[in-house]
Amino acid sequence: MDKRIPLRLKPGDCIGIVTPSSPFEETDFYGGIGILENMGFQVKFPEGVFSRSGYLAGSDVDRAAQVNAAFADSAVHAIVCARGGYGSMQILPHLNYEAIRKHPKLLMGFSDITALLCSLYQRSGLVSCHGPVVTTLKSAGSKTLESVFNVLTLNELPTIQLERGIALSPGKASGPVICGNLTTLCHLIGTPFQLNMNGHILIVEDTGEKPYRIDRMLTQMELAGVFNGLCGLGIGIFENCGEADELFEIIARIFNPIHIPILAGFDIGHGPDNIAVPFGLQAVLDADHHILTYCSIAG
Repeated sequence: MDKRIPLRLKPGDCIGIVTPSSPFEETDFYGGIGILENMGFQVKFPEGVFSRSGYLAGSDVDRAAQVNAAFADSAVHAIVCARGGYGSMQILPHLNYEAIRKHPKLLMGFSDITALLCSLYQRSGLVSCHGPVVTTLKSAGSKTLESVFNVLTLNELPTIQLERGIALSPGKASGPVICGNLTTLCHLIGTPFQLNMNGHILIVEDTGEKPYRIDRMLTQMELAGVFNGLCGLGIGIFENCGEADELFEIIARIFNPIHIPILAGFDIGHGPDNIAVPFGLQAVLDADHHILTYCSIAG
């Protein structure tokens, strides 16, 4: 499917907020809203933004309606998710992918929002952004906030030089970058929204998963053929997931037979830094020189 490239934001443009997953604290929400406003953007959110339905931020239909409405709203120029947690997978059948394709807007989020990023890319061709949600912006550092502003405005294509990069497998690869939470990617297997990774560079992250669970998820994905045609792999932050050496051994054992460059050390995920990266744009991963260079706005 042809890529749909969102428009660049300008000062004064409006960012719409949606709640596709879990509920959240108002103080965290308004703290993040203030960050976006300090960047020079207007912010708009629906009346039901603080709705709760158990561990979800409202019913499936209502959460999906928020996303559909934000894409259809001509006053909204980009969309940022309020929080991850759990729930995005449940709204995927209720999204209007054809309408979203006709009104491409940059959508940003991470963790559980991976399901949304993947389905919009797969079904609508939408280039989006893997990055902070509203409720994590309040505690984000300058490195993260600078990356958010740069991706929202697309002032320049990112070049990500890893300060603590580790090449687990050497080489260079070129392809569109897809990025997300490992657990969520694994849970999409066998659904109509499973992501086709052929020809892509994948960056993964996770939190609170024991090493054997990471091994199990990667093994399931490998056995299911999910990694067929994958041309490069980036390793983000695996917060509270055991020792790094054990994680790297698992990754090397599973991926070395397919001979792709693998680079660890991306500040992406549930750690103190969570830089924003375009999802679906063309880039070059150079594991030997510890760098990811976006090279085409066209995907």
